[in-house]
Amino acid sequence: MITRRNLLLGGAAAGLSGCTLLDGLTDDSGLRAFLQGAENLTMTAQRLIIGNSLAPEFTAADIRQGQHPNGSTGVDSDEYRAMRADGFASYSLQVTGLVERPLSIPYAQLTGLPARTQITRHDCVEGWSCIAKWMGVPLSVILDQARPLLNARFAVFNCFDAIEHGLGGDVLYYESIDMVDARHPQTILAWAMNDRALPVQNGAPLRLRVERQLGYKMAKYVRSIELVDSLAGIGAGRGSYWADRGYEWYAGI
Repeated sequence: MITRRNLLLGGAAAGLSGCTLLDGLTDDSGLRAFLQGAENLTMTAQRLIIGNSLAPEFTAADIRQGQHPNGSTGVDSDEYRAMRADGFASYSLQVTGLVERPLSIPYAQLTGLPARTQITRHDCVEGWSCIAKWMGVPLSVILDQARPLLNARFAVFNCFDAIEHGLGGDVLYYESIDMVDARHPQTILAWAMNDRALPVQNGAPLRLRVERQLGYKMAKYVRSIELVDSLAGIGAGRGSYWADRGYEWYAGI
């Protein structure tokens, strides 16, 4: 059966040239505007159809291999190495922006918050999939503690890993989701995978899981969360490293 998931993954497996092509389009390109308008229509239609439904969940018997470590597989900074050396005891998640109560939550406290466990399939834009068991705190629990202001529309995830190195400095990975997905019950900040502490190559100490979207939305090595009313000032204006380079911002499947 042809589904949106199959079309997305099949098109990606055929090559990423379409996304590369978009990199060359200017912000005022008519084609870029058309494609972004189509993406907004897709997001609206998908949400009308599936509402707040859950992504498929699986059993432990369906886990047949380790989670493939894609993208960044480590962080090369003194700060991160120090945290890794102490088992991330010195790590704290920062929650800032449009909130009544900014937070700094130590790792030990994060892992002691109410947790959700889910066995889900990770679908990569490159065309592969992998099933793994994730445990972490629902993002909604963090939001309830921070108390978002009424004008907060997006959660932006700033990460430790440098996705680019250049003369102008490192570009650290960033991603964002809107408040609908931020409060979805399967959206968690995972600190464990397959019944073990989250491995470094998979994003330790904390990795976002947004189970109804493609893998590049699931930011690894999460440093902080900022709630904002607009993505205009984030990266090149789309609030996502890969969306700023032509990929969908809403990578729903």
